[in-house]
Amino acid sequence: MSAVNRALGMLGLCARARKLACGAQPAVNAVRSGRAWLVVLDTSAGPNTRKMVENACRHHGVRLCLADGLGRAVGKYGRMAVAVLDEGMARRIIELFDRESG
Repeated sequence: MSAVNRALGMLGLCARARKLACGAQPAVNAVRSGRAWLVVLDTSAGPNTRKMVENACRHHGVRLCLADGLGRAVGKYGRMAVAVLDEGMARRIIELFDRESG
């Protein structure tokens, strides 16, 4: 199993533990309020969504990762962005994404 697939599996665990803000606007709101440790953006997100999420993450210093099939991983199809609200889970997911990117 690839590191990205394992990271997506961890996102599913976060969803079941209610440690995610699902959707672009809830994710941006979590970033702005300081509750988000990581934001994962689907690679198929539209340009407006991508810009909104990227700007919020850049401005507030929150790590942003890209993944394909995000909605399927969290059990909510059509979701283009999620924010991880738990520090420990976010660190592990970042570690998995970093391992995949080399």
